[in-house]
Amino acid sequence: MSITQREERRVLGNDEFDVVRATHYPHICDLDQTALKDRQQRLRELRDKARTQSRQQRRQARGKGKEPPSERGFSLKEQAFVGAIKRVNRELSRFHRAERRESQREIMLRALEQKRAARKRNHPSAGRTPETGMSATPADPKQADIAPSPPPPADAPE
Repeated sequence: MSITQREERRVLGNDEFDVVRATHYPHICDLDQTALKDRQQRLRELRDKARTQSRQQRRQARGKGKEPPSERGFSLKEQAFVGAIKRVNRELSRFHRAERRESQREIMLRALEQKRAARKRNHPSAGRTPETGMSATPADPKQADIAPSPPPPADAPE
């Protein structure tokens, strides 16, 4: 369950609250991707510290620690840092989706260019073709005097 900004202000110190406050809506939109990654790293460090202190506090409450348990709200601090990390991760995923969308657009444009290039017909030339059709070749007069072949002999079997 997330905690309110008022509870965050009450539980966190000034420097910790400044880090967490920048992850809320109006301020998180002003951060670029590198600032978000830096913020994410800092929040993870603070969360890990609060988690360690919270575990130590629970250990002391069971009687295994050296000092008696003192209520300092480390579990609430951890919850505040976890909520801030979730907000930063969500914003970073928005950046990644936008980058992926741009690369998908480039892929689609390249595919469209390939499709258009494939649509062009690339037929080779058929060579020389007649312009007015075939022309008649005059008959050679010497070939016109050829005698017909003789008829087959009568006594030949069919």
